[in-house]
Amino acid sequence: MQLTRAADYAVRVMIHLAGLPPDARVSRSELSAAAECPEQFLSKVLQNLTRAGLIVSRRGNTGGFELDARHRDASLLEVVEAIEGPIRLNLCLNSDHSCSRQGWCPAHLVWAKAQKAMVEVLGATTIGELARSADDTRQKGPVTIEELPWN
Repeated sequence: MQLTRAADYAVRVMIHLAGLPPDARVSRSELSAAAECPEQFLSKVLQNLTRAGLIVSRRGNTGGFELDARHRDASLLEVVEAIEGPIRLNLCLNSDHSCSRQGWCPAHLVWAKAQKAMVEVLGATTIGELARSADDTRQKGPVTIEELPWN
């Protein structure tokens, strides 16, 4: 399973908003630059995040988008599912009757286990944590990865 661009942009937007001071409001163009996403495409992402109640949209001269204080620690799972809907690694995990092989298929238990692990990791990771991590990384400078010698 691969997340769509929209989900990736949504995560970027949420991390950016969580890194701002409380009650900070930013324009769509600022969010577009922060997420490195075309403004027109970002409009749909922002619409979904607003509909899910994760961000607040304000109109007018002082309008823009802000992160509601309650959602500063929204999970990564909440953000992704606001865009993608419920995450499923395989069709057989959609319902009890979505696959006729489900009752005896040896792969079903593997899919279910992987699904559970992914949901736990995404559910345990908050946007606030990621924003703090991004801030720490910016302050320390670029991360360098040691090159390993090739045979």
